[in-house]
Amino acid sequence: MSTPAPAQVTQRRSLAERVRTRLAHWSFLTYRAMTLGVRGLVIDADRRVLLVRHGYVAGWYLPGGGVELGETFETALRRELEEEACVVIEGAPRLYGLYLNAHISKRDHVALYVIDRFRMTGERKPDLEIQEARFFPLDALPEGTTRGTRARLAEVLEGAASNGLW
Repeated sequence: MSTPAPAQVTQRRSLAERVRTRLAHWSFLTYRAMTLGVRGLVIDADRRVLLVRHGYVAGWYLPGGGVELGETFETALRRELEEEACVVIEGAPRLYGLYLNAHISKRDHVALYVIDRFRMTGERKPDLEIQEARFFPLDALPEGTTRGTRARLAEVLEGAASNGLW
């Protein structure tokens, strides 16, 4: 009797075994799934930083958002900057760091990129998601700039230490 080829072995898995494998995979995704996001630290030639103010949460933030299924971090970053602030990245953004955003969830991770080569395609009109998108001098950040935003600015632009937490 000859040994079956690997393809034949795969076909011989029982229905119960295939169901167990699917359930284990589903369980992993349900209980271990991570959310991934991106934020862009966009800085212009005058060393002003781009911040956005959302319509659904108080404060000023670095622009960004979630990485969608099938999307790379850089693609998500480019999409979010265009949607939130009418910014088109020119060249490659620089990945600065990866952070755990435990304020949202113990499974939420954010990639921070630094962008200094970009162009504006117009002025962002207010809507329910983004109320305002503006550049601010580093020494005149608006009231309500979040702790996380201030910490990222200090890390990237002043060399402050990072603990890896957003």
